[in-house]
Amino acid sequence: MQCVDQLKRILDIPFPPRRIVSLVPSQTELLADLGLDEELKGITKYCIHPRQLLTSKQIIGGTKQLRLDRIAQLQPDLILANKEENRAEDIEILSRDYPVWVSDIDNLNSALDMIRSVGVLCGKTEKANLLANKIEQEFTALRPDPIPTAIYLIWKKPIMVAGGQTFINDCLTRAGFRNLLAHQNRYPEIHLEAIRDMSPDFIFLSSEPYPFGITHVKAFQELFSSSAVHLVDGEMFSWYGSRMLKAPNYYKTLREKIL
Repeated sequence: MQCVDQLKRILDIPFPPRRIVSLVPSQTELLADLGLDEELKGITKYCIHPRQLLTSKQIIGGTKQLRLDRIAQLQPDLILANKEENRAEDIEILSRDYPVWVSDIDNLNSALDMIRSVGVLCGKTEKANLLANKIEQEFTALRPDPIPTAIYLIWKKPIMVAGGQTFINDCLTRAGFRNLLAHQNRYPEIHLEAIRDMSPDFIFLSSEPYPFGITHVKAFQELFSSSAVHLVDGEMFSWYGSRMLKAPNYYKTLREKIL
C-alpha cells in the first residue's frame, strides 16, 4: 500500500477529498461504511448497497456505460475506479480532467490493500485499517476440510466461468473449494461437454453478473446429474470492499448446507 504522501502526490488531489465519484459498487459500499456518505456525490446504477444511495446520489450510468457528462457536472476531486469493472477508454478520458484512482483486485491481499489505500486517500486511515484487519482475521480463521471440486458460472450465453487470477477464484479457494478452471486465465468460455467431462463435485451458479435463479439450477441439474448444482450469492464471492466482512460466515454456512 502506498503512503498518503505518495498517493496525494500521484493524484494531486485536495486532502481529504470532498467530492468523490465511485464507479464501482463494492467500493461505493466501502466509502459509505467508512463514513464518507456526505463526500460521495456520484455512483453507478449498480451501487445497490447501501440502498438509500440510489435515491440520494447522482447516478452516473453503469460501470461500463458511464455518463461522462453527469460526472463532469459533479466536478469531482477524486474518482474511484477499477481496472476490471470499468473501461480503460473511459478511465483515460476522465483522467485528463480529474484525479482517478484505479484499483486492481485479483485476490484477498489486493482487496485489503485497496481498502487501506482508500482509507489513506480519503482521510479515513484508522477506520479503514481496522476494517481490513478484521476482514483478514475472519478469512484467516477459515480452515475448511475436505476440499471438493467446483466450477463457478458467471454468465449463461455464452457460458462463462471464473478462472484463475481472479478475486472469485481466490475466494473459492479460501472457502474450501478447488476450482477446476483455475488453470485458465480470467473468465473463459466453456462448453457443456467440457463441464460434463470434468465432473465437478459442485456447479455454482452466481447471482451476478448474470442473474441465475432457481429455474437455472433445475435446468443445469438435469444436464449434470453427477454434480450438485447450487445458486450462490455472487456478492459474497466478487464484492471486494467492506462486504468481505460477511463472506467467511457465508462460506461456512454454504459448506454446512451442501456438504
